[in-house]
Amino acid sequence: MDRRRVLISLGAATAAWPLRVRAQQPRRVPKVGFVQFASAAVDQQLLVPFRQGLKALGYVEGRTIIIENRDAQGNVERGHALIDELAALPVDVFLSPGPAATRAYARKTRIPVVAIALPGTQSAPDLFQSFARPGGTVTGFSAYGEEMSAKRIEILKEILPTLRTVGVMHNATDPTFKAWGTQTMADAGKQGLQALEFALSAPSPAAVTEGFRKLAGAGSAGGGVAMIVIRDFMTAALLDDIARAAAAARIAVVGEWSPVAQAGALFSYGADFDDLLRRAAGYVDRILKGEKAGDLPIQLPTKFELVVNQKTARALGVTVPPSVLVRADEVIE
Repeated sequence: MDRRRVLISLGAATAAWPLRVRAQQPRRVPKVGFVQFASAAVDQQLLVPFRQGLKALGYVEGRTIIIENRDAQGNVERGHALIDELAALPVDVFLSPGPAATRAYARKTRIPVVAIALPGTQSAPDLFQSFARPGGTVTGFSAYGEEMSAKRIEILKEILPTLRTVGVMHNATDPTFKAWGTQTMADAGKQGLQALEFALSAPSPAAVTEGFRKLAGAGSAGGGVAMIVIRDFMTAALLDDIARAAAAARIAVVGEWSPVAQAGALFSYGADFDDLLRRAAGYVDRILKGEKAGDLPIQLPTKFELVVNQKTARALGVTVPPSVLVRADEVIE
């Protein structure tokens, strides 16, 4: 072989070498960010059906997808710092459990967000332009939280026919939940009930206890009372405190998602959050494959669940009518 052929062969081998090295480099595993704003116990429940949805799509956690999960321990400022931490990794998409967390993600980053429990209105200017075409970095699923309040009150009156007054406990620091509290109070008034607002500015067990004490005092004037708890990260972090305060005051509690009933509420009625989270995995998959969050329509819930806690009913001396029990998806004994 002459000198010229040797040089050509060496050149070809050298040119091919970087290609072979690149081919041997491991492919980057996509990452999903999730910040627990409520509590580890509550938020970890949300990840179970989401993980099931990813598994059904063929993902293997730790190998083909990574969930970067952080716990804010109920501290909003810490939660915002954790969002910054995950954005710096970076993660490829955020999973959000509700409007407040979604608002924080959208304000602090341009990373796509797949959210559940978005407002049921057709537009929320700070989050999305419309259900059909969100247009920004946020997409996901509405839980119809506020639209379901009238139905919850109807069921409550069916169980407690002497009901005269309802308390409405909600997060006062977020505009979505302030609006949901206002609508719930209006729906109570339309059904002939007096509504008392219990707005929480911090996840304070003392504020919860004081709220139930005041509501019990309203009931002493005559007629039954009950507390409607609007789901968000703050009330979710206080579920055990709400259950204890309600039991001590012998007041029925109503919520919109099953962990409220499991914690000791009389019943919960609302969208099936496990179903929404499994469906959220599908949107995460589509974004990881190149679709834009702003092009994915916000979807409505297709499954709803009624969970009745008979143990709580017995403790309160309440008889849940068969007409309610027959509609229940789950009865906790």
